[in-house]
Amino acid sequence: MAGTKPRPGGLVYSTEAGRMCPVCRRPLAQCTCRRAAARPAGDGAVRVSRESKGRGGKTVTLVRGLALDDAALAALAQKLKAACGSGGTVKDGVIEVQGEHRERIVQLLQTQGVAAKIAGG
Repeated sequence: MAGTKPRPGGLVYSTEAGRMCPVCRRPLAQCTCRRAAARPAGDGAVRVSRESKGRGGKTVTLVRGLALDDAALAALAQKLKAACGSGGTVKDGVIEVQGEHRERIVQLLQTQGVAAKIAGG
């Protein structure tokens, strides 16, 4: 059909390559469309905040503004989670640690030479 745009989707798994990107249709390890979406550059300040909206009442501590690549961000998240004794994840350049740990995380970041501050109330 002439004039129609191709829809994203299609192949999501291949027995040869494993999981596939539905947009560029390459293996996830070789996906080019996800790498192209760079994180917006912040103002250089690392902010540690608390959030509970949309999480079923569970409190999560968020660390935003770190200018690190994905591997370094994941390694730092592991250190923070271990120091706080709780779980967490890294999503879209933001470290999420389960529970209220703002003061502890700010202290840990400051000992590593990162100028972090508590944001929010």
